[in-house]
Amino acid sequence: MVSAELQELAEKAWVYGFPLVFDLDQVNRFVADGMGSLEPAPFNTFSHARTLAGPRDTFVSVNNDTVYSIAQIDLGHGPQLLRVPDSGGAYYVLQFVDAWTDNFAYVGKRATGTAAGLYLLTGPGWSGEVPAGATQIAFPTAVGTIVGRWACDGVDDLERVNALQSALTLEPVGDREPAEGLPAPDPNVPEDLRFWEKLRVYSQAYPSAAQDLIAEQMFAPLGLLETGASPYLEAPPDLAAVLTAGAEAGHRSLVAALKSGAGAAVVNGWQLMYHAFDYNDDFFEVGTVNSPEWRIEDRSKALGLRAGAAMAGLWGNHGYEAAYAPIYHDNEGNELSGEHTYTLTFAPTPPVDAFWSITMYDLPEFFLVDNPLDRYSIGDRTPGLVFADDGSLTITLGATAPADPVARANWLPTPAAGFRPMLRMYSPKAEVFDGTFEIPPIVKTT
Repeated sequence: MVSAELQELAEKAWVYGFPLVFDLDQVNRFVADGMGSLEPAPFNTFSHARTLAGPRDTFVSVNNDTVYSIAQIDLGHGPQLLRVPDSGGAYYVLQFVDAWTDNFAYVGKRATGTAAGLYLLTGPGWSGEVPAGATQIAFPTAVGTIVGRWACDGVDDLERVNALQSALTLEPVGDREPAEGLPAPDPNVPEDLRFWEKLRVYSQAYPSAAQDLIAEQMFAPLGLLETGASPYLEAPPDLAAVLTAGAEAGHRSLVAALKSGAGAAVVNGWQLMYHAFDYNDDFFEVGTVNSPEWRIEDRSKALGLRAGAAMAGLWGNHGYEAAYAPIYHDNEGNELSGEHTYTLTFAPTPPVDAFWSITMYDLPEFFLVDNPLDRYSIGDRTPGLVFADDGSLTITLGATAPADPVARANWLPTPAAGFRPMLRMYSPKAEVFDGTFEIPPIVKTT
């Protein structure tokens, strides 16, 4: 295989494997260091944020609407029992994500209701008896993540939410050894080849879906299928150059795809990412919707979307749970920047059964940004908003506080440089998907 073909193969392999490597890097980071307000926690233990997310929560597109409860799960030594409290009708969702970032199960108000529940979490190949009263949730990979989000109406509502979080528990079934955690890639592999070593080790420990395992065979010339000692410790210079160039090309193509909308419909500059998490075509446990409109037939397209979703919105929900729409450009087609001031007028506001919000992020990390108002999102639960007489809501976006009192009440601060807002609609109504509701443009005013 000539070097040009090999580099193209490496670019494809990088895009293919990016979600696995990026996800498990975050899993390791979470267990060892935590994430902002989420303290580090060992596998099979929930970490609870006791406040809403802020700038210290350096995680991709973290939301500011809900309080997080997150657990990294390792079922290598046996099942875990998950107990969920009665939320009293309040919105929450527990999202189950495998190592390849497939959303394969949901527990929560939309999926299973708000009564108390008992769930048996099992790993690949498990066989046994499910306890009476429990529902089995089969994990596609031995390691996965539960991302819990509890709707919170501000500081005054935290006591209620914190009590629910404390009642959310995991416990091993029987006398089990402690979780082992992730396998360790060879630490002596050169830095510029570390991604490939992680992909090699992780993909063998956590096999992908059967249809993707077949596709992985094409990556053999890159060393990804080799077992035992790492082929990247003393990789031939030509192979090392190809892998490095392929990784750089894959990263560039993924960033470009995200900015262009990654194939999503674009309305008034908003990228309708309602189907950005439909790449799971294999694993449908409790709470998922297994129907054609929520699956992507073109596997090549699905794998590209999977990589984009990991980079810009890791651990995001399916559209039927929460519909996402990011935006990079104003009504004139120019990239959004804190050098200018903008308005966004909802008339009507987004149609949802739960709630909606628009959250502000910086570029290129997609993190929340500190601001003097300590406001990182605006939505239907934001206190003090001023609506017009016709019921419309005009939000002002800019780095400088508006002088007008109404604009200041409805001000969503932006970074001083480039930024990317995201609209979230939790439990979206049918009008969101059939086009009846159209998200208005962001209009530059100064």
